[in-house]
Amino acid sequence: MQNNTIKKNDSVDKLLDTLNPEQYQAVTTLDRALLVLSGAGTGKTKVLTTKIAYIIEKGYAFPSQILAVTFSNKAAKEMKERLFSMSDGAEGIWLGTFHSICARMLRYHGDLIGLSRDFNIIDMDDQLKMIKQILKELNLDKKMANGLAIKISSWKDKCLRPDDGRVTAASLEAKIYRIYQERIFSYGSVDFGDLLMYAVQLFKDNGHILQKYREKFRYILVDEYQDTNAAQYMWLRMLSSTGSGLCCVGDDDQAIYGWRGAEVGNILRFEKDFMNTEIVRLERNYRSGGHILGAASGLIACNEKRLGKTIWTDGDNGEKLLIYKAYNGFDEAKFVVDHIETLRRRNLDFGGMAILVRAGFQTREFEDRLVAYGVPYKIVGGLKFYDRQEIKDVIAYMRLICNQNDSLAFERIVNIPRRGVGAAALAKIHATALEQNIPLFRATQKMLRDGELRSSLVSSLSQFIDFIESMQSKKDLSPAEAAKLILSETGYMNALIHENTLESSARLENLRELLPALEEFNDLPSFLEHVSLVTDSRSSKTEDLVSVMTLHSAKGLEFDAVFLVGWEEGVFPNSMSLQEGTLEEERRLAYVGITRAKKYVFISHAINRKVYNQWQSNLPSRFLSELPEEHIMHCNVAKKNNPQHF
Repeated sequence: MQNNTIKKNDSVDKLLDTLNPEQYQAVTTLDRALLVLSGAGTGKTKVLTTKIAYIIEKGYAFPSQILAVTFSNKAAKEMKERLFSMSDGAEGIWLGTFHSICARMLRYHGDLIGLSRDFNIIDMDDQLKMIKQILKELNLDKKMANGLAIKISSWKDKCLRPDDGRVTAASLEAKIYRIYQERIFSYGSVDFGDLLMYAVQLFKDNGHILQKYREKFRYILVDEYQDTNAAQYMWLRMLSSTGSGLCCVGDDDQAIYGWRGAEVGNILRFEKDFMNTEIVRLERNYRSGGHILGAASGLIACNEKRLGKTIWTDGDNGEKLLIYKAYNGFDEAKFVVDHIETLRRRNLDFGGMAILVRAGFQTREFEDRLVAYGVPYKIVGGLKFYDRQEIKDVIAYMRLICNQNDSLAFERIVNIPRRGVGAAALAKIHATALEQNIPLFRATQKMLRDGELRSSLVSSLSQFIDFIESMQSKKDLSPAEAAKLILSETGYMNALIHENTLESSARLENLRELLPALEEFNDLPSFLEHVSLVTDSRSSKTEDLVSVMTLHSAKGLEFDAVFLVGWEEGVFPNSMSLQEGTLEEERRLAYVGITRAKKYVFISHAINRKVYNQWQSNLPSRFLSELPEEHIMHCNVAKKNNPQHF
């Protein structure tokens, strides 16, 4: 690994001595627009922080004349810590995320566009509450709120106001957007999308303010430029119209956030946007072995929309990538966990290993296998499969079916899906249960018999009680059959389908993944016991845990060994990418996955896989055939996995 340790009392010349030639060029080029194409593991953070220290220590600008923009608070914190370890004079630099920098500007000048300087920034929960209130006033279904919030945010990411023609074309959504925007503005509040949109408006309507900031910031540095959306691009272009002193660092081969508004075209057209542009390619990788880099470079070369670079290392080639053809998903999970245990016996820490999936619903089989083997793990960027809301809801139904005395399960699901059982009604049921010393289920039965519940609740609660009792009478019902009835008869599945949001789609995928898991058990008690053991595994206090996460969550991380699973057509690349023409972004995601590894890469695909409780045979991912043969080795399906494959 490259030495990133710099002592504060080192001179700027010593800082420069730690750089390779391309890094040196990126740091010392100051007189023109500069695009630094930084491949995975090539030291981009070191370049950014050293460049800032170089500018300050050489006297090219005061810290207050430097603007450094990141995409996350975590990245900003890391950059600030590294920078302050390099230079005593870094205090005063404008360093933060796009949103925090824009908020700072609006605090100073918001009154020029009618915005109070002490505005409040609301979060997604408050945004949803406001949209739901508007829907209620218009007598519209509140389940539309999530979809509308996403739509409004996407408009703001493009700086589209409610009166823009591209918005008004969607009449109902535009009306709600207009009401929402008027209301939030009248409250003296903004949401995150407003911060960029209002900052752009500030510059457009007040040329003198824009000119002030253009003169103030002699140097502007931007990290992860490939992830900028339209609003961020517009804001930056206005601040740096000529490109003089502008340095954007990014990697077009790691542009994987198009689904949330990022536009890879921003980095691809950098040379056209700014005259006299210089491009520096950081291609020397300090993370991975030669075979890993060769495979990743060969794969990403299949993309047409890229500026082009080839990452390399002067270190060892290391291990070739191992491609495993599994018989089914169970076999794939066994292969992965067998190899995790083998690597552990070779003194690799669990914390240095990661299982990377394309979508969250894929984690279930691997979680079950990890628990069965006693391998400690964590879900990064999400919940463990059996901790997810929709899975816990189904499990709560099963618990109540098995045991009417389970009042915790009753309380969780009595109003899921909605039956009109609010806090007041539940309090009355609790009072009866406490008075009679009986569980909530029996208390509800009694109150229905005695006519103690308001008429609007009688029908829905009677149906709920009848459903639970009817399920209890079916002694031979398998867990899978029980789950199907729970999801269909209660209306749970239809409610999610009707919601029609990204969140509800993910929840539906998780529920469909639950069904094949249930077929491994003969009865509900055995499944519920399994779940209790799985969920109890979280009690491990060690930090030495295998990471299980999506490929998107893995960006920016590194591991000794990476397991890339489910590489099949329709899974990865997923079917939506084939329909929507985003195959190149899927390939970039595969590139990101491979380049997370320092020593070992295992890629697996299954001949047969149970998807939504139906067996299907998927073709191997096209990405497998794009990996150069000299960097990979194949391991075919076997009846018994041999963990000594490598």
